[in-house]
Amino acid sequence: MKTTIAPARKIRVGVLGATGAVGQTFIRLLADHPWFEVACVAASERSAGKRYRDAAHWLSGEIPESVANLTVTTCEPAAVDAQIVFSALDSDAAQEVEAAFARAGRLVLSNARNYRMDADVPLLIPEVNPDHLGLLPIQRKARGWSGAIVTNSNCSTMVIALALAPLHQAFGVEQLFVTTLQALSGAGYPGVPSLDILGNIIPFIGGGEEEKIESEPLKILGTFANGAVTPADMRVSAQVNRVGVEHGHTACMSVKLASPTTPDAAMKALTSWSGAIAGLGLPSAPAQPVIVTMERDRPQPRRDVNAGNGMSVVVGRVRSDPMLDLRLVAMGHNTIRGAAGASILNAELMFARGLLAQ
Repeated sequence: MKTTIAPARKIRVGVLGATGAVGQTFIRLLADHPWFEVACVAASERSAGKRYRDAAHWLSGEIPESVANLTVTTCEPAAVDAQIVFSALDSDAAQEVEAAFARAGRLVLSNARNYRMDADVPLLIPEVNPDHLGLLPIQRKARGWSGAIVTNSNCSTMVIALALAPLHQAFGVEQLFVTTLQALSGAGYPGVPSLDILGNIIPFIGGGEEEKIESEPLKILGTFANGAVTPADMRVSAQVNRVGVEHGHTACMSVKLASPTTPDAAMKALTSWSGAIAGLGLPSAPAQPVIVTMERDRPQPRRDVNAGNGMSVVVGRVRSDPMLDLRLVAMGHNTIRGAAGASILNAELMFARGLLAQ
């Protein structure tokens, strides 16, 4: 693949829901981005009109000076002067707001669940299914939009799908049993009350978390042809838990394969996989989207969460399963690879494909 040529000048972008936890991650990751610059920050009406530094309860490090004094606007197309918008809105607001931006000709890179499973909306992981961007002209025609919506997956689904993609391509995945151990930052701010989580594990996460994990990988690993995505022919059973970890979702998986293989062959497939965008030179793309560790007590969020600048998924404990074929543990950064970083990488791929106006 040919390395992508950078834009002649930085592309102006906006961030919707900029004051929340994921919105702040967007701001941090975009602060020194070589292709994009944050021109607009938007949030709820109670924040509108304030300087960003005054509206945001900043959670990590220092607010980038390039954004700190921007005036927060409302989440309306007329108020946001950018053709590209990254949405960190929660699902209650995203349905109407994201559609309004798409109707107004904006490209929306969404983290919300609302449109992920719509047949004409890409549920995108650039390394796995870049061809699903072929849904965009179909989406625009069907909805009468001049803009569009592109989604990234649920944060745990991202970890799971990246770990499964090399195995699915090499051997075919038929069944997956997965238990997740999900970090506190996935609940946003202020998140889970301290007396609920200290010394505790909560075996429930709202928002249809298990249902997302059971449905989204099928679309991501599905085949795009004749203007539609045919879901992967696999079944997923998921259980989710909130644990007292700051960042990093862990997924413990048992997998049944169409072509059973050995742990060594599975690890070879995982380590040799570079994904569909290798060589494009996208700024946020990790050199290794999947990193395999041979240490028997890894991956660990405290030690591995920032692998690939938070954009790699770390896989370990690949071994035979006494009931199915393989079992493995995967872990990734939930607010970077599982949220803001994923949307930014999606936008980078779209620029490389000539789908972003400069």
